[in-house]
Amino acid sequence: MADFYERLGVSRGASPDDLKKAYRRKARELHPDANPGDAAAEAEFKEVARAYETLSDPDLRARYDRYGEEGVGAGAGGAGFGGSGGLGDLFDAFFGGGNSPFGGGGRGGPAGPPRGQDLEVVADLTFVQAVFGATVPVTLRTAAACTDCGGTGAGQGTQPVTCSDCNGRGQVQRVRQSLLGQMMTTSPCSRCSGTGQVIVTPCPTCSGDGRTVMEKTYQVDVPAGVDTGSTLRLTGRGAAGPRGGPSGDLYVHIRAAAHDAYRREDNDLVTDLPVSIAQAALGTRFTLETLDGDEELEVPPGTQPGREFVLRGRGVPRLQGRGRGDLRVRVEVEVPTKLTDDEAELLRLFAVSRGEHVEVHEKGLFSRIKSAFS
Repeated sequence: MADFYERLGVSRGASPDDLKKAYRRKARELHPDANPGDAAAEAEFKEVARAYETLSDPDLRARYDRYGEEGVGAGAGGAGFGGSGGLGDLFDAFFGGGNSPFGGGGRGGPAGPPRGQDLEVVADLTFVQAVFGATVPVTLRTAAACTDCGGTGAGQGTQPVTCSDCNGRGQVQRVRQSLLGQMMTTSPCSRCSGTGQVIVTPCPTCSGDGRTVMEKTYQVDVPAGVDTGSTLRLTGRGAAGPRGGPSGDLYVHIRAAAHDAYRREDNDLVTDLPVSIAQAALGTRFTLETLDGDEELEVPPGTQPGREFVLRGRGVPRLQGRGRGDLRVRVEVEVPTKLTDDEAELLRLFAVSRGEHVEVHEKGLFSRIKSAFS
């Protein structure tokens, strides 16, 4: 049996353009319309189509060159006629397929009103709502089904009628001449715009569109763990389609407010804990206000600036997982910028006791002299 290159009549080094030209030539000769009742020509036409389908795909061609026909197996023509990716796609070249080397329009989908538009809206949340989840309202102006005609677009007492041009299919077929002879193409019906129905007496409220613009409010269930930039999709909550067509989807973009004390780092909550020099050196105990309630936090003696205390499982719930992040408390040691004379003296004595050198500023000296004479 001839290999794929021989079936197309090209060399193994043929370019994609050479393959396409050879396929067109062979298909023109072997097409069933040109050979009515010739089973052998029809079988050869299928083989030529399978050969072109394989060699026109770079990956399949490489496999074929290396392993032969067994290397592509069901990868070429394996889906059968009408299947996805099979010979049925190649036959679209003769019945209006859009992906063939011969051009032409697509076979089109079923008749019916088109789908409505997708819409977008922003939902503003507090920091706590974003962390723990909430149900929040979002309001937007959207196209909704006309209440006077029920979304059909037809006036009171009337109904849409079947389009006489396409007989309700929403598509029309036309025969055109090509290099291969007569070819059938399919395109949307211009009279009914592909819906398959015609409005003879339009509804005066919506002018036959089947929709009116109105303000709607939806209650959105926001899951725990979202953050600014998260997007929720509400299926079927977008604009209604014209003349009863299905609604689009609504995309809700989350915008979370900042918190006075906490910030997020992935699924962790982080806060800064200011402590004095004495508290850091001698230790202390704080009552920390967390998002889950008050927590007792012990700062041991000798705590250094930047030290983190971690409260496990007190952070943000994982949006697509189980459990929560942590709460991380970072210590910030505050150095006083203004001291009384007594405070300064105490610190100097503390430094002397530790053998540490400190500067004596004139202001402090004059203050002590002034105090001695007062």
